[in-house]
Amino acid sequence: MAGRSVVGPTALRMMLGSHLRELRERAGVTRTDAGWAIRASESKISRLELGRVGFKERDVSDLLTLYGVQDARERDRLLQLAREANDPGWWHRYGDVTPEWFDSYLGLEATAELIRTYEIQFVPGLLQTADYARAVAQLTPGGARTDGEIERVVALRTRRQRVLDREPPLKLWAVIEESVLHRPIGGTDVLRNQLDALREAVTRPNVTVQIIPLDSAGHTATGGAFSLLRFPQRDLPDIVYLEHLTSALYLDKRDDVEAYTQALDLLASTSPSPQQTEQQLTRLLARLP
Repeated sequence: MAGRSVVGPTALRMMLGSHLRELRERAGVTRTDAGWAIRASESKISRLELGRVGFKERDVSDLLTLYGVQDARERDRLLQLAREANDPGWWHRYGDVTPEWFDSYLGLEATAELIRTYEIQFVPGLLQTADYARAVAQLTPGGARTDGEIERVVALRTRRQRVLDREPPLKLWAVIEESVLHRPIGGTDVLRNQLDALREAVTRPNVTVQIIPLDSAGHTATGGAFSLLRFPQRDLPDIVYLEHLTSALYLDKRDDVEAYTQALDLLASTSPSPQQTEQQLTRLLARLP
């Protein structure tokens, strides 16, 4: 096993931010007044409450005082949460080869209990072989990576995959366009080994893969690839992750999450069942030269 599930700093920041927002609203304090209390702006309070930035203990302490939190145990608990939320996650060691906006996703992925994803371009990262990941890393926009940087990207991808082996393991449910599995990224041999690895992965109880055939009718997920992450902590809402070329969006509003959840449900219900995936992969492998 690769260790037990832990709550990473990204999730802790979100949990603490959610607590602080509830306390502020309960106390009837505006974001502007809260910002004034810690010598910051209203937008800084918004970022803190969304868990987008780190916390200073002094700021948390001042906000708790402003919100009328006097219970010593409650204050100590939240201040301890602030300290733990500032500890860097293991993925920060790879900050030289990942964009800053991707750090939050890595933290959420490490904490999630379920990830549902829809892919139109690549095999999902958690299911990529090292050679496939290496070939994807070479497709970096805006300039080529060095060989050393590519190997660090591959090492990060491999390290991320440990969530599938931890206790309890992450549950991954991927819906993939068949066109992804025809694309010879890295060459035919790399693709063949990747399809073999996928065929093995779908035998795992915590991995579900569905393949949308090339000749299928259209569907509602027309906006591109996305992922939905769910967490075991009651404090954390489901999060939708959408990655762009130079940035990413993290959606947690109920209406947004419900829309993407419904899109995934529709994709799953109209695609061949997971029980057919191994057979689909076998057919794709047979067609390779």
